[in-house]
Amino acid sequence: MAKLIMTVDDSTSIRQMVSFTLTSAGYQVVEAVDGSDALSKIGDSSTIDMLITDLNMPNLDGIGLIKNVRTQQRHRFIPILLLTTESQEAKKQEGKAAGASGWIVKPFNATQLVEVVRKLLK
Repeated sequence: MAKLIMTVDDSTSIRQMVSFTLTSAGYQVVEAVDGSDALSKIGDSSTIDMLITDLNMPNLDGIGLIKNVRTQQRHRFIPILLLTTESQEAKKQEGKAAGASGWIVKPFNATQLVEVVRKLLK
């Protein structure tokens, strides 16, 4: 069965590009519009294999989402990738401290995204 990846971004076009890239690579994808939406959808499922989230979103940002997911026993160790326009080292360290597994700066390269996802899901 294909791995299920949740992509979280307040930009519809980014969610669609990430979803298209990942489904083309053989993954199943569920989308969320922000951190709050993601938490409600994660709460409904114990099958999320990976989370890809933006950093800057309304309602609940990526750091808040990561911290919350890391407190959930069944999702404590899933790979979490930040996909964001932010590239400052301080932000990267904040993401790492929250529990992010990796960081990709937008605009993303589809091949690079799939390679990182495959590496993190091994």
